[in-house]
Amino acid sequence: MVTVLDTRKVAEASPRPRHPEKAHRPDTEVLPKPDWIRVKAPVSPGYFETREIVKSSKLVTVCEEAGCPNIGGCWEKKHATFMIMGGICTRACSFCNVATGLPHALDMGEPASVARAVAQMGLTHVVITSVDRDDLPDGGAEHFVQTIRAIRAAAPGTTIEILTPDFLRKPGALERVVEARPDVFNHNLETVPRNYLTVRPGARYFHSIRLLQRVKELDPTIFTKSGIMVGLGEERNEILQLMDDLRTADVDFMTIGQYLQPTRKHHPVIRYVTPEEFNSYETVGRTKGFLLVASSPLTRSSFHAGEDFEKLKAARLAKQAAA
Repeated sequence: MVTVLDTRKVAEASPRPRHPEKAHRPDTEVLPKPDWIRVKAPVSPGYFETREIVKSSKLVTVCEEAGCPNIGGCWEKKHATFMIMGGICTRACSFCNVATGLPHALDMGEPASVARAVAQMGLTHVVITSVDRDDLPDGGAEHFVQTIRAIRAAAPGTTIEILTPDFLRKPGALERVVEARPDVFNHNLETVPRNYLTVRPGARYFHSIRLLQRVKELDPTIFTKSGIMVGLGEERNEILQLMDDLRTADVDFMTIGQYLQPTRKHHPVIRYVTPEEFNSYETVGRTKGFLLVASSPLTRSSFHAGEDFEKLKAARLAKQAAA
């Protein structure tokens, strides 16, 4: 006699937790949000149209996975940041809402699917990011290359910005991606070095600095970009030193935004930084030589990316003219 067990209902009733590595952490206090953080729920026709394109193409966006507060405004304008290589990350950063675990095999048709969605949405500028894929020999570098090539073929007028993992211990991976010549190469530091063990334990601060510097060495024409969150317990002088480190690596563009805690199991918000402080960081960053600084409570890596790309080009031309 053979007994067949149907486990589907059990799985549906008790799905695997999104963040198993955080499940046993004690709940932390969630600070009430100040007025300058609040955003309206997305209800526009443009938002729902973008959501349908993403859903029908079976694509993953960081807008949804990371719970971005700007999703309503961006999707209304048909701005979306596509997250390639699946929705499961091999790392467990304490700030991040992307699921952690063993990722699935790469979908080799994904680059073409992303390219079709870019063309269908009529994007003039697209941002492509990914989960960390430490399980892959090249960290997913070739998948980035194939996605860039597919977009260039399907939408040749679209400029491409990539937001990559750090390719830690993946020799040759960065060089392979730079060869594909994205218009903007973004890699986020996320926080000051003192916080790395608790906020970004799988990463190495100076490796990330060196990665950004190496992009410029390989191709000085590519714009480089990096971003951090504030409200994680960092001090002002640490942020100013981080700015200096980025400028030493010749990074063009820096973004600074408020950290928002996804759940009580994630790293707590230590404080909400005021809009006046964000304005101060923008002023200081410009004096340090960045071509562009975006600093506000709701700033995120890809927020207004298309408009910012135009500003970057104009700032570079003005700098060259003044030289």
